[in-house]
Amino acid sequence: MDPLDALASLRRFGIKPGLDTIGHVTAAMGDPAAAYRSIIVAGTNGKGSVVAMTDASLRAAGYRVGRYTSPHLYALAQRFVVDGTAITECELRREVAEVQDRVDGLVASGTLAQPATFFEMTTAIALSWFRREAVDVAVLEVGMGGRLDATNIVTPVAGAITPIGLEHQAYLGDTLEAIAGDKAGVIKPGMVVVTTETRPSLLTIFDEVCRAQGARLVRATHEAEAIVRGAPSYPEIQLTTPRRTYPSFRLGLAGAHQVANAMGAVRLLEELASSGLPVPAHAIVSGLSGVDWPGRLDLVQMGPDGAILFDAAHNPAAAATLAAFVRETYPDRLPFVVGAMPDKDIEGMIATLAPCATAFVCTATQTHGLVPSSELAARVRRVAGATPVQDEPDPWQAVVAGWRRHPTVCVTGSIFLVGHLLAMTEAGGGTRFRAGR
Repeated sequence: MDPLDALASLRRFGIKPGLDTIGHVTAAMGDPAAAYRSIIVAGTNGKGSVVAMTDASLRAAGYRVGRYTSPHLYALAQRFVVDGTAITECELRREVAEVQDRVDGLVASGTLAQPATFFEMTTAIALSWFRREAVDVAVLEVGMGGRLDATNIVTPVAGAITPIGLEHQAYLGDTLEAIAGDKAGVIKPGMVVVTTETRPSLLTIFDEVCRAQGARLVRATHEAEAIVRGAPSYPEIQLTTPRRTYPSFRLGLAGAHQVANAMGAVRLLEELASSGLPVPAHAIVSGLSGVDWPGRLDLVQMGPDGAILFDAAHNPAAAATLAAFVRETYPDRLPFVVGAMPDKDIEGMIATLAPCATAFVCTATQTHGLVPSSELAARVRRVAGATPVQDEPDPWQAVVAGWRRHPTVCVTGSIFLVGHLLAMTEAGGGTRFRAGR
């Protein structure tokens, strides 16, 4: 079987939190993460943006950087990036085959009772490839939770925890405090942890774990200030921290919420000096102003047909951020093309978006396990109030239906739907517009 097909087939094993399997696999590979320093980023919303900003700034400082994120938008290779370039298909096949050989050997010897899951495999692939590419530092986005996530097999020199929301309750717990406790599991002895979370009850949890681990907690907004100029949706900021005052610059990512993410990334980057990874101010400004993170408040112009605003908001908190952007940027409101996974708070997201929506067009991709469009439409109608709701099984025709109402359509609800349609726009010659342009 082709190595990539074999890897895809592992999805059937689902999610199995725990570090035993990834621990055995990486040990059999000679602990690849020991060859470079690692930074880990956990949280609910904003962790991908913080990873992207950190990666861009480290590269601007001259470091060779590996970046591992999940899920991908539309190509598996997007999870594995070194110095801004995704792994090639040839390299990916080689890494998959080598890691699979290790896993097969462990299963044959009885060390592993069952094969690794898809996410355990991709994590091992990332760690192995980064060693092969001789990176100076790897920036790793936690997949789910923290304590038992496969990425937590590394010993990071520093990390960040973004704001906590209700997610994956079947695995992480039903309260914010339980979820925060699980995500705090990434905190290791002696490391520095920067958090953009501000709620006292959750900060107390992080503080207690840091004290127990001999780690140091930095609250991103403590003794720091962000002066925001220009339109809130496309902010120009001037940051002052206890260490530096930065010149005014425009963030490369759109949305007022990116100011908090930027502060978290800056405080994290400043703290890296104590780990032998100093990042000068000019590199931080360059990284944050030039950062690119597709599929997040990402505007694509499709010639005369219209434009699509992509945003992978998949929970009520992310939907609130998207709604704030739409209210600011499109005061006449927008039609929303929506797809969602069955484990998401669909009603909560729709109720949040309804005040800035002219219509909801419900759809689903043929893969990825999204809620069927007809079922999604029925659920959306229950909370959409007077906002029209349409069922359109074909994702592209859903966009076309939205264009009949407004020249700009917002696609949201699932990163899988966003990735599917973003790939179609790129194939069709769409032009992306970043906030800084």
